Amino acid sequence: MLGYQDECWFSRVTPPALHAWSEPKRSLRLHDVSAAVAAGEPKALSCYGLLRQDTGGMLLRFVDGRPVSELTEAFLHWVCEGLAAEGKRALLLVWDNAAWHTSRRVRVWIRAHNRRVKREGGVRIVACFLPKRSPWLNAIEPQWVHGKRAVVEPDRLLTPAELMARLYAYYGCSPTEHLSKTAA
Repeated sequence: MLGYQDECWFSRVTPPALHAWSEPKRSLRLHDVSAAVAAGEPKALSCYGLLRQDTGGMLLRFVDGRPVSELTEAFLHWVCEGLAAEGKRALLLVWDNAAWHTSRRVRVWIRAHNRRVKREGGVRIVACFLPKRSPWLNAIEPQWVHGKRAVVEPDRLLTPAELMARLYAYYGCSPTEHLSKTAA
């Protein structure tokens, strides 16, 4: 299966670039909601996503904190488990050169995963890196932009739960447990 993988931040306070029609003399106004963020609540949510070429669907997994190598491994493991359940045997993974993709830790994990798959069965990963500074080559990038525009609320701050629910609904994904770093 061909899949395009990337991570995205969904800001709760900074609206995406929008263009909208409005009634004459009643222009749409975006309100500054940054002051409404409660203490301890995140200003943005981070998630991993995989755009499937075979179905056009998305696999979405939110992250506690920011994307790092450990979470990338957990996301890839989760994706491979789901694909194996569908009977897939290989994932051709197209992604960028983010530090948490190219890290030694992730490369070692992919090699070990592929060796384990060869012995025990499962989904093998073939990673294909995009050229540096070329995000337009990753087919998932427009999906992120459309998702941000589809879920924005122009006059109020969405709670983290509301934002996640809207994104799951927009991308047609089932809610899943957040990826989080294990205690070291």
